[in-house]
Amino acid sequence: MLHKITLQPGLDKQSSDTGAEGKWVNSDYSRFRYGYPEKIGGWQQLGSDTLVGAGRDQHVWVDNDGNRYAAIGTNKLLYIYFEGAFYDITPLDLTRTQASATFTFDGTTSVVITTATTHGASVGDIILLESVTLPGGTGLTDADFEGKLFEIITTPSDTTFTITASGSGSAATGGSVDVEFYYVIGPVTQGYGYGWGTNTFGGRTVPPTLTTLVGTLADDAYGTGGSPSTQITLTATTAFPSTGTVQIGNELITYTGNNTGTNTITGITRQASGSTRSAHGAGSTVYDATNFVGWGSASSSSHVIIEPGQWRLVNFGEKLLALVHNKKVFEWEPSFANLSVRATVVSGAPTASRDMMVSTPDRHLVFIGTELIIGTANSISDMFVRFSDQEDINTYTPTATNTAGSQKLPDGSKLMACMTGRTALYIWSDTAMYTMRFIGPPFTFGFDQVGTNCGISSQHASVEIDGIAYWMGPNGFFRFAGGRVQSMLCLVEDYVFNDINTNANQQVHAAVDNIFGEVTWFYCSSGSSYVDRSVTYNYLESTPERPIWYTSSLDRTTWVQQGVYSNPYATEYETGVAPTVPTVGGVTNGASYFWQHNIGTDEVKATGATTAVQGFVESGDYDISRQEGLEGQGEFMMRISRVIPDFGEQTGDAKVYLNSKAFPTSTAVSTSYNSTTSTTQIWTRKRARQIAIKVGNISTGQSWRMGTFRLDIQAGGRR
Repeated sequence: MLHKITLQPGLDKQSSDTGAEGKWVNSDYSRFRYGYPEKIGGWQQLGSDTLVGAGRDQHVWVDNDGNRYAAIGTNKLLYIYFEGAFYDITPLDLTRTQASATFTFDGTTSVVITTATTHGASVGDIILLESVTLPGGTGLTDADFEGKLFEIITTPSDTTFTITASGSGSAATGGSVDVEFYYVIGPVTQGYGYGWGTNTFGGRTVPPTLTTLVGTLADDAYGTGGSPSTQITLTATTAFPSTGTVQIGNELITYTGNNTGTNTITGITRQASGSTRSAHGAGSTVYDATNFVGWGSASSSSHVIIEPGQWRLVNFGEKLLALVHNKKVFEWEPSFANLSVRATVVSGAPTASRDMMVSTPDRHLVFIGTELIIGTANSISDMFVRFSDQEDINTYTPTATNTAGSQKLPDGSKLMACMTGRTALYIWSDTAMYTMRFIGPPFTFGFDQVGTNCGISSQHASVEIDGIAYWMGPNGFFRFAGGRVQSMLCLVEDYVFNDINTNANQQVHAAVDNIFGEVTWFYCSSGSSYVDRSVTYNYLESTPERPIWYTSSLDRTTWVQQGVYSNPYATEYETGVAPTVPTVGGVTNGASYFWQHNIGTDEVKATGATTAVQGFVESGDYDISRQEGLEGQGEFMMRISRVIPDFGEQTGDAKVYLNSKAFPTSTAVSTSYNSTTSTTQIWTRKRARQIAIKVGNISTGQSWRMGTFRLDIQAGGRR
């Protein structure tokens, strides 16, 4: 007898496979549309290059001349994508410029640059070299370094760092170079309770305990007295523990004794924890690194979070505004001529803020988690809101003749995110939600708390569609439609929140695909420090009683919906890929692809490399519930003799799987069948008490949308 397989749209991961009879329980690279599952569209690479770092925000807009731009902020750089090419507009940190530094070559590609003053650089910083004059005899030319970008590889001392050249230079010292520093955005991952998430980079304690070196340390196994000394003399050791570890430059040195009377640490062992031994000059800074935590090692403390590098990109008119998370805001004026011009700091604006938005149509620039005293970064107040004068992003001090102002909000310990909505501005703390509405003089804006216990996961975890805000919190999903905040019923909630990396929640990124009526949140699973999963809510076809959710391994770090461009644009970060634009010597940060979505059936890179997008859906268990007038409820075994496939659309072949069980806890036995576009029926010989159906594809050039499948099922006895 033929039985129709009629299943509710969306996944139910809250129930067991048997309890989810009549529902779908698993999927990947699939969506539900008009009640039926289908494979999602493919994606193709935009441009031929990969970008430095992980994408953190993306913004698209049209200038007054009708030209389209996409801005992409990674944890390393700020890009403009225009007419198929990428342009680096990353701001320079001019306060850190080092003039007349010198080179040291040693016959390898490793080059030491020595600065006249303390450079303050960290491993991973990107620098630009200008006014290059090499010392003679290196075999290299000035052009190998002039106007080139390099990543700092090591920082042996406060006045030296190393870079990797494109070729080996014969031993020589001298020359001259001006070093300009790219503005530092932040780490590629979020740290919490591991390695540099507990201590500052390199293992120094928080707050740092430090002193200076008396005498010099040669690049050998001995102390400041040279061979056979095994002790180091410091300016003071009273604040250091009796045994422990110190850090000088990038070298870690353990010791077994601390003689505070002579200010010496004794019983030293150099190049500890795999660090690199090097020479250190008199006066070098010495840090207490006793609580050093190695990469991936468990930490004994979790009171410090190192937040990932983030951007907030918005428009003010046709001008791009780019805020670095917890740092300065920059501006860039779109034009053909400015594609080679770097973004510059917005004068008069706060120099440290967590997030920002533009109030429309009144046009105020609003900052949250910002400075009490403008220009004083250490005056940040986590619950403080500040807004500019109307139509003026350079004026923030309130007067009797302007509309600038500020407000401190009460509920929460930290303002996390903000967003411009259709009828209001939205602000989230870690525990609450507020609306901010323009009301005019004398107060300019009115603030209302509209929700409690509804905090947001990250700066980019919210979207608004048709006046309704949706966001992902630390342990649930929420919506706000203008009245009160509502928790969203979600049948994949445990699947998401029981396996999410809470130490990386600030990398959550929300996306909208309005063609398919979807809100998707990209997040890091518990075993990953990088985005590797997504969960989607279909707002177009859901009802309050039957919400439609589904999950995927689609991993995107930024996303913008179609509108300015005809398809969604997204970034994907991969650790093992070398960036190609711009060229950065020695870069080790991984790279981001820039994708155009809903194109074809596969992943297609600029090189032509094509990878299948393997989509599938899998049902809950199905059993015979009625046989000869008796309520069976799985009492009878089934004999499945054939499958009648039904596809609304099909490109290439599809795979149909029957997963059979004798009992709910039994291991399923899976049998696969190939279904071509001309297949009318699939003959089988399956016998089971419970059966689940799975439909998908495994090869390139394949796509499918399911209709109503039928199984030819007969009772086969009770055992």
